[in-house]
Amino acid sequence: MSGQRPQTTGTLMHKVEIRQSPVAGMPASEHLYPAAFPDEDLVPLVRRLLMHDPRILSLVAQAGQHVAGHILFKLCGITNSDIQAALLAPLAFAPEHQRQGIGTALISESLHQLESGGVGQVFVLGDPAYYDRSGFKPETGAAPPYPLPEQWRQAWQSLSISPDKSLNQE
Repeated sequence: MSGQRPQTTGTLMHKVEIRQSPVAGMPASEHLYPAAFPDEDLVPLVRRLLMHDPRILSLVAQAGQHVAGHILFKLCGITNSDIQAALLAPLAFAPEHQRQGIGTALISESLHQLESGGVGQVFVLGDPAYYDRSGFKPETGAAPPYPLPEQWRQAWQSLSISPDKSLNQE
C-alpha cells in the first residue's frame, strides 16, 4: 500500500499531493484534529494508532508547504469471514480547506491503496451526508466493533471496494 499520486479536483484551488504519513510526520497533522473536531479530543487516538499499531494506512494531503488533511485506517478482519477490511479512523482537514476537495481526494487515494493491498470492505462511523458522497452506505451486515447508541446507527457505514472480497458480493 505504498505510492504517491498527486491528486487534484475540480474545486481545488491548488495542487494537493496525497502521500504516506510516517510516524515521524505525526506532529505536522496533529493540529488538524482540534480544529476539525473542537468537541472531541482525537489526538490521543491518532497517536496510539500511529505509534502502536503496525496495521494502519496513514495519508496526508500536502497543499504547498502545509499539511491540509490527514486520514487514518486500521486494517482488520471480520468475525467468521476471511475478508480483509479496514476501519476509517479519523479523517480531518483544516477548516480553511473545507469544500476544496481535500477530504474527497484523501478518501479516493486511500480506497485505491487499500484495494491494491487486498482490502475488500471499508467501514466508518461518521456523518452519513458526508460519507455518502464517496459511496458509503448504512451497514447492516457487520456489527461495529463497539456498542453504538441507537441514534448513531445510521452513522455506521461501509463501502465495498472489491466486490469479490466483500460482504456485499453480487
